[in-house]
Amino acid sequence: MTGISFGLYLIFADVLKIPYLKTSKAIMNINRQDKKLTNTIDAIVDTISVKLSKFIMMDSYKKSRISATLSAAGLMTTPEQYVAKAIVKASLVFLFIIPCMFVFPLLSLVIVFLAIAIYFKESRQAEEKLKIKKQEIEQELPRFVSTIEQELKHSRDVLSMLENYKKNAGISFARELDITCADMRSGGFEVALMRLEARLNSPQLSDVVRGLISIIRGDNGMLYFQMLAHDFKLLELQKLKAQAQKIPPKIRIFSFVLLVCFLMMYLVVMALEILSSIGTMF
Repeated sequence: MTGISFGLYLIFADVLKIPYLKTSKAIMNINRQDKKLTNTIDAIVDTISVKLSKFIMMDSYKKSRISATLSAAGLMTTPEQYVAKAIVKASLVFLFIIPCMFVFPLLSLVIVFLAIAIYFKESRQAEEKLKIKKQEIEQELPRFVSTIEQELKHSRDVLSMLENYKKNAGISFARELDITCADMRSGGFEVALMRLEARLNSPQLSDVVRGLISIIRGDNGMLYFQMLAHDFKLLELQKLKAQAQKIPPKIRIFSFVLLVCFLMMYLVVMALEILSSIGTMF
């Protein structure tokens, strides 16, 4: 029976022109920006998603919005494949409802809710990655603005400033600066900076881009970046204070647990002493 099933799988794979898993994994590993290798499950899911993406229809506005989010998040896939992947992962989880109907029917409702949760989680994966990437870049902007402020004292070459800072920038910001520098070399400086602003859609980065464009147009920019560095430092202090305010409740929880442990220890010692005294009396 196993041989027949395997033979049918090979026939359908040949008819549907499904590539080998090794081939799919090798292609996906080439396109990945991170260093994680694709496992077998991801290869199967992506292969099915590519097939399913041909049947997914979406309007031009939604497609352009998802495409912009995917590009900014660094996900090398099409909007149709992105939506199809969420559907495939949710469907694979939903298939577990079949054995649950025979073994434990009450668990079927949990499987349904789990499949829905996985679909919404996967459909928001690009937005979550973009949010994390934006936070990483915004944390680095105060240092970037301070560097530009110092560079303006002896140079007004914006491209040189970006390339010099790129060497010591974080991974996310360095990748964005690399793309921006390549755009500046091949096209207009202002257009490249506006593309950087549009990719991340960050208010803080918009202020930085506005100052860089003013420098390109011939403005001095020294006072602007001095004020911007001051504002960014205050904003950074506010974020640090907000993070510090979240720590005491956590400490109180652990302190309460530690207090309960000490009380339990004393109660156990007292109980043992009482029991030993009662035993000596009898």
